[in-house]
Amino acid sequence: METNKILTADVLDIIFEGRNKEYGAYDLRKTYDSRIKKALIGMLVVSLLFVVFNMSFGKAKKQETQILVEDMSLEKLKEDKKPEPPPPPPPPKQEPPKVEITKFTPPVIKPDEEVKEPPPEVTKLEDTKIGTVNVEGKKDEGVVEAPKEASTGTVTAPVEDYDKLFTSVQIESTFKGDWGKYLQRNLNGEVPKDNGAPEGKYQVDVSFTVDKEGTISDVEGALVSGGSDYGTIEEAIRVIKKGPKWEPGIQNGIKVKSRKRQRVTFVITGD
Repeated sequence: METNKILTADVLDIIFEGRNKEYGAYDLRKTYDSRIKKALIGMLVVSLLFVVFNMSFGKAKKQETQILVEDMSLEKLKEDKKPEPPPPPPPPKQEPPKVEITKFTPPVIKPDEEVKEPPPEVTKLEDTKIGTVNVEGKKDEGVVEAPKEASTGTVTAPVEDYDKLFTSVQIESTFKGDWGKYLQRNLNGEVPKDNGAPEGKYQVDVSFTVDKEGTISDVEGALVSGGSDYGTIEEAIRVIKKGPKWEPGIQNGIKVKSRKRQRVTFVITGD
């Protein structure tokens, strides 16, 4: 490089004097400042767009789900009772049939002209009662004894069928552990939200049988309030079906097969 050009020349030109500037290092260093400026401007533009996007479209509510477990066997279910019909009116009082009475007074000796009413004949007094007045009615048949029924003197108690399905037992079947925690740990609370359920409560009643060995079977479910269940019934049945064994119910000291009810509530709320 000529001496008179050194003072006005760029540092890179001095460094790369006599070297291969087409190799690439020269061009990279030459355009370094402009590339840094473009990168900073591009980063600022992308950051600004990201902030604007979040402010404009990121305001949608985030849904959260919660599961509530309620043991229906522990509460007194109020069933709609039909009004009982009024009791029938009491039967009309029936007067006992009148028994024929023949007037008979102790005899008094008087002259014939003073006798106003002769005494009754003795034959008429055989099938009537005797009184102080005459009463027409049924002939007196005397006291009739009620027929006696043969009795063995022993009472046979009814035999209870312990193989049937009991809906109510003396000792309810119980889960070996915390049933509520088991359901909350295994139920997928995201099921209704994944199926497009809006915010609200979705209560599912599940009934199932606990047999003499404690095995769960015959699991059935229904939505309490009706409408679409958004997969909550299927999810509740799935978890209860795969549950571990229970302690069976007991009736008169004997293990029996009994029916249980369980309510599961899926709650979807927004932030």
